[in-house]
Amino acid sequence: MVYNSRQGSTTPPPTTESETGKDSTRCSILGALSWLRDLAFSVLLAVILIVFIYQPVKVEGTSMMPALTDQERIFINKFTYRFGSANIERGDMVVFWFPLDRTKSYIKRVIGLPGDLVEISEGAVLVNGHRLDEPYVPDAYRDRQSLVAHKVPPDSYFVLGDHRSSSNDSRVWGTVDRSYIYGKAVFVYWPLERIGRLR
Repeated sequence: MVYNSRQGSTTPPPTTESETGKDSTRCSILGALSWLRDLAFSVLLAVILIVFIYQPVKVEGTSMMPALTDQERIFINKFTYRFGSANIERGDMVVFWFPLDRTKSYIKRVIGLPGDLVEISEGAVLVNGHRLDEPYVPDAYRDRQSLVAHKVPPDSYFVLGDHRSSSNDSRVWGTVDRSYIYGKAVFVYWPLERIGRLR
């Protein structure tokens, strides 16, 4: 510091161009490091979300219309069932490995829980002797098929597509083992006009 006798105060020495350049370089490096840190954190967070919690998937086929349409993009929640934070419930739209070919994934709606007695009479679904209310299946998407009463085995689920007349489901190949179910469909993100939560 330099003492100014006329003003009775101290003044800093003049800043040289080399010092100004060093400060500018230091700020640029710190800014770049901060940006890289934020980017790394964002990538890590995205990996955690995709691997452990949410996964984007594409719907193929019409078996879940009108709730889901062909080529829609949705998010499935893998955390809910994998770590037991929630039970699989009737009405859930679940994603699972196809029991007859584990290289394929299917999405269907849970109708029968372990121990349930499921029967279909000319398109009407009965669970434990009571007709199931299915507001997600419009009349135009129903069929008139029947299925004799079938008891769902332990740790298994009876699943159906909402578009009954075009769905390949438990009526054809039986129930789905709990270990095959790996996600719950929760959100449509594409196309934009269909964006929203799934129920």
